[in-house]
Amino acid sequence: MKLQPLLKLLPALAAGTVWLGATHAWAADAFPSKPVKILVGFSPGGSNDVVARLIAPKLAEGLGQQVLVENRPGAGGNIAASAMLGAPADGHTLLMCTTGTLSIQPYILKSMPFDPEKDIAPVTQVVNAPYMLLVNSTLPVKSVKELVAYAKQKPGEINFASSGTGTGGHLAGEMLKSRAGIDIVHVAYKGTGQAMTDLIAGQVSMIFDQPVSSMQYARAGKLRALAVASPRRLAAFPDIPTVTEAGVPDFDPVTWAGICAAKNTPPAVVERVQREVAKVLAMPEISKRLAADGLEPVGSTPEQFRAFLAADKRKWGRVVKDADVKAE
Repeated sequence: MKLQPLLKLLPALAAGTVWLGATHAWAADAFPSKPVKILVGFSPGGSNDVVARLIAPKLAEGLGQQVLVENRPGAGGNIAASAMLGAPADGHTLLMCTTGTLSIQPYILKSMPFDPEKDIAPVTQVVNAPYMLLVNSTLPVKSVKELVAYAKQKPGEINFASSGTGTGGHLAGEMLKSRAGIDIVHVAYKGTGQAMTDLIAGQVSMIFDQPVSSMQYARAGKLRALAVASPRRLAAFPDIPTVTEAGVPDFDPVTWAGICAAKNTPPAVVERVQREVAKVLAMPEISKRLAADGLEPVGSTPEQFRAFLAADKRKWGRVVKDADVKAE
């Protein structure tokens, strides 16, 4: 191409660059134009629900629009994810995405109602969420060692609850079953709330759950916290040992919760939501509340969250294979 015609094109190219930049900025400025909805794939009272409702009011202040939390329980979070994907991809409908939905379900279901890698846009990881092992207060055990010994005396009689097949709590129980050599039976619920009700009533014997939704019952004497399912003791509960300390090696089924959007959501909108969530997580009153509940605030960028998801999926894929978990 000759130099003179190329020079004539430069103003148009420059104008196009400015227009694209203005469009990107406009997308961020125009969002949100109405209330934002965060879908939670589990019943009220669970850890994901608690975290979503904790950050929603402050997020609403940052976005300048009401932020609503709506529970769509069932199918290990897939009902909520499908509902989010069925809404316009404009950022006004978001998903409280979880370990079970994005990292575990692809390995245990014959077919997913969506492709976690292609259909989901990672926005930000909100928290890391180590599990607590809790038992019904009438169960005659006060440590993991006693629980293992008791379960070996009564093979097939001890059951454990989870918020659904393929959730992190389910696989944590399967991991304990495999590595401790005990025969315990899984009972799946559609959310943590009903699981807790039945655990307190003695319908089930134990559960792996985040402290945010369970420690209140332990403090009230309705449940007994035996151990933390993480590599280290939690700062908020320094007197509660880890499962590994009880002799179960390499036991760290730490899960997470994050915010996800639908594919094709404008990048500017995704970035705006991430920035506002990160600001909320950095607020002292929010970060202290999360830490007190045994949760670690994160607030990663979309790129960081995407890389984390790839590694997390590989980790849980190995756990599913080792435990031979099948969809019900």
